[in-house]
Formats: sequence, structure tokens, C-alpha cells
Amino acid sequence: MTEAIIGKISSIDVPLPTCEVNSRGKIIRVNEHIGEVFIYSDITDSDFFAITGVRISQLAEAADGKRVLVDRNGKNFRLIVRSEGADEDTVYTVFFIDVTGFENLKVRYSDEKICVCHVNIDNYDELISNVPSEVGMTIAARIDSIVRKWFAKFEGSVTKVQNTSYMIYLHHMYVRQIVDSKFNILDEVREIETKADFPASLSIGLGIGGKNILETEEFAVTALELALGRGGDQAVVKDGGRIQYYGGKNQTVEKGNKGKSRIVGHALKQLIEQSNRVLIMGHKGADMDAFGSSLGIYRMCALSGTEAHIVIDEVNDSLHAIFTQAKAADNYSFITTQRAEKLITRETLLIVLDTHRPSYLERPELLETAERIVVIDHHRKAEDSIENTALSYIESYASSTAELVTEMLQYAGGKKTLIKLEAEALLAGMYIDTNRFAVKTGVRTFEAAAWLRRSGADTTEVKRFFQTDLEDFRVRAKCIAAAEFYDNGFAVSVCEGNNQDAQVINSQVADELLNIKGIKASFVAGRNDKGVTCVSARSLGDVNVQLIMEKLGGGGHLTTAGAQVECSPEEVINEIKKMTARI
Repeated sequence: MTEAIIGKISSIDVPLPTCEVNSRGKIIRVNEHIGEVFIYSDITDSDFFAITGVRISQLAEAADGKRVLVDRNGKNFRLIVRSEGADEDTVYTVFFIDVTGFENLKVRYSDEKICVCHVNIDNYDELISNVPSEVGMTIAARIDSIVRKWFAKFEGSVTKVQNTSYMIYLHHMYVRQIVDSKFNILDEVREIETKADFPASLSIGLGIGGKNILETEEFAVTALELALGRGGDQAVVKDGGRIQYYGGKNQTVEKGNKGKSRIVGHALKQLIEQSNRVLIMGHKGADMDAFGSSLGIYRMCALSGTEAHIVIDEVNDSLHAIFTQAKAADNYSFITTQRAEKLITRETLLIVLDTHRPSYLERPELLETAERIVVIDHHRKAEDSIENTALSYIESYASSTAELVTEMLQYAGGKKTLIKLEAEALLAGMYIDTNRFAVKTGVRTFEAAAWLRRSGADTTEVKRFFQTDLEDFRVRAKCIAAAEFYDNGFAVSVCEGNNQDAQVINSQVADELLNIKGIKASFVAGRNDKGVTCVSARSLGDVNVQLIMEKLGGGGHLTTAGAQVECSPEEVINEIKKMTARI
């Protein structure tokens, strides 16, 4: 309406602050009301950009209807622009519309929007059961006090839902302060003296920016699930489609209670028995953990009398020995993803192993066809996880997917569950993902390994699975020799050439570099035979390599992570150097 009125009268007659600007940005005329915008009214011949920060190109856009705002003299003005002439003869008539009240109302509306926050005490049961009862009561009271005092600083309404969880409502105006604090409440809780082998920690999910409270609540729940799925001791903020992570400094604490494994094992067995067939699929470029877990799940299907197929397109050299042995045994059905697409029906169960991200699968399109999906994984949960699953078992405390599958087999199988090759394949999966049982290994890992040993696994045979040829050995040795070391405790290296087993070689080199005194994290990059750069990252726990790899589009765990990128190994290592320089 304002634009229509302005278009019919002269700039001199308009009772609004007005000026005329030529094509060079010089103010050539002003009216008597211009003092409402600027402290001084004598601005003729001044540069419009210098006194407003608005360029000539922006005036041209405003003349076409684009919204342009300026802040002057403690007020907000919207520019309504009318242009006359062409090229160097163009004159822009600029009208300043006071929209201060409207802009203040917008800010107030945004500030007073409700945000929802869920707080969960990690491993509460394990913590309480590992300390004397009076100490447990003190810890619980201390955590409660920290949570309430911390959110009181932001005028949050705190409600304790259970012994382990809180729900908080607060205004959006405090979100920036919370984010700027980097959720230091995580550090406060971690510093509590627990007298246990592990510290107390929180998982926080903050939902903001929803269309209404219901959607904001859903954002908070999703954020908390991500925080828990990534191992806890961290905060996740979900603002619509944007997700940010904070914390994650602790190694995931192993759960002492195996009740969930038993429940999930029986639920999976029921789903298998209710299906006409089962398709078992790991991530592309399957490793020993994915393959061993596939054989374990295949055995569960065989015990249930359900038709099963292992979906795999390519087998790299690291799996060649065990894959050849499994195929020669003639006990398993291996099919391609193309064949799998033809076998899927409404009654088919698709079981995804050792990943929960669609982009990591052999054929992500199978997820769109399958109506019943199960996910079993041990990696920290990512935001692009597989949705609408019939059953999801993602436990980042576990050493490997093979460990999770082994525990389920103990409960869902019979007395004589596994044959020798399957036991060895599962043990090999645990062996490789724990770097020979050196990292991310808990009591349950050794219990699972002991059960596999009793089931017939031969450790000598397992070791043979990991023998490499002479050329790979030379590549690995050359890569180690070419490593660079830095004073801040980081080691980096680039493997030359295109190697079919780049992922395996890189991880082995990264593991070896950690054996050097003073090294707290290592990063190795090299191209595979398809020209894709594979990156392996390892740490001793002082550095969260997962967060670094996530910035490259990868993921993993605090001490073990990786990524696959399109840029050259040298470029990705240079990027890693920049990121680690700030640590």
C-alpha cells in the first residue's frame, strides 16, 4: 500500500524521510524529513554507501521489490526505492519507512518462542551399582543440583521425569548463551567424584525452531536419541534440519546388564520367523566385522528355518581368504544387490549390519523397497540414520557389530548354535575392530570372545585371515616411513598410488603410528582402486577423532574413525592439519 501511494506523488511531497541518489552513489537531493534517519541532515553530496552501508546494486534490487533494511539513529528503516533513467543517468529515489515497532515485535516473537530440552543421566544404573549406596545418593543429589542451577541461569522450567531424565522448557532468547557456553554443564557433571571406574555424564537434546511446541518436542527427542546413540556425554541441538554437536569427550561406558541383548535377540528371532526370506547386507567395501556378523545372522536364520541370502557385490583382498572358504563350504547363499532387488517382497526382512547410514550401503535403494528393516550397528549414531525400522540395535559401547551379534546368538540360538567358520568369522570381526583386543574392549567383549572360542573358533585360523601379500606389506612400510610428526602429538601420512585394500592398509598404518611415544592421534589417507580417497583416524582417547572425521563426511568412534572423500589424499591431509592445529 505504501509503495502504491509513493508511486503517485513527488518525493518532495511525501511526508517521509527521502533522498535521491545518482548512479555513482552520490546523494543529490534530500527532503526536510531526512533528519529522522540521520543525526545530521546536511548529507547532500555524501556517499550513500558510506552513511548507510547499502550499495547501489542493493538499491536496484530494492527497486525490483527486494526487502532492504537499515539501522540508523536507533531505529529500523525499510527502503522503498523508485528508479528513473537508465545506465549512468539512473536516479534512485529512496524513501525511508520506519518499521522499528514491527522489527522489535519480530525479535520479541523469536525470543519468546518455546524451546524444549531433554536431559538424560548416562549409565545411571551402572554408576549407582558400582558405588556404596550413600555415595550413590550423594551423586544423584549433586547431579540434580547442577542441572537445576545451570538451567535456572536461563530461566528454564525444570521437571524431573524419572531418576535419570529431565524435561526443560526455556525461551529462545537464551539459546545463544547456552551454545556459547558449549554446554559446560557437561564438564561440571563429569568432574563429580564418583569413586567408580568411570565418571558421571549427561546426554542433552535441545529442540528449537519448530512450527509449534509439538514439533519442537520432536526435535528435542531426536536430538537426545542422537546424543545417546553417539555414546552420551554430549549435547545435540536440532534447529529444523540443522544439527550441531557439543561435547563427546568421554569414551562410551560399557553396560553391565545384558538384558537388552536378550530382548533384542528374541525380537529379531521372531521377525526372522515371521518373514518369507531374509536379506543380510553390510556396508559397501565390507570388512571382517560386517562379513563375520553376516555369517552369524545367517546362522540365526538357518536355525529358524527361514530362507536367507547375504547381499554382497564385491569382495576386497582383506576378505578373500574367508569369503573363498565360506563359498567353498556351500552353507551360505551369496547374491548381488541386483538379484536382491528382485527377491524383495512385503514379507521380506532386510537386516543391515555394521552401519546405520543409507549412503554407506551396497545398494541404498533396497531400503526404499523393503518394508521391514532391522539395523544392528556399533558406530556412534549419525543424523542421516536409516528411518522407519522394525528393530534398531545401535550400541556405541560395543567393540564391534560382531560382539552384538554374538550376544544375541547366545540367547536366540540353541545349545549348538555356530559352526567353526562362523565362530571364527565373528571372532575375526571383533579382532579387527579392537586392534587385536587393544582398544574399545570391555568385559562383555572378552565374554563374547570366550563363547566363540568354546563354539570352536581357532585363534590360529583367525590370524591367517589377516595375512597380507608382500606388495601390501611394502606399501604399508613405505607409508609408515613417510609419516610426518608434529609437536602437538599428531602424526599424518599419505599412501602413494591406488591400492585395492587402501582402507585396510590405511587403518593398519594409523594403528602402527599410535605405537610411537608422544603420539596421541594419527591420520592416514590413500586412494583405493576406484580413485576414492580413504581416510583412517586413530587416537588413544585424548582426541575425539570421530568429530574430525564427521567434518569430512565420515564417522566412527572417539578413538577409531574414518571417511571417504573425493579430493586427493594430500588435500585431505592438509585439511586435517588445519583442524588439528586448533586442538
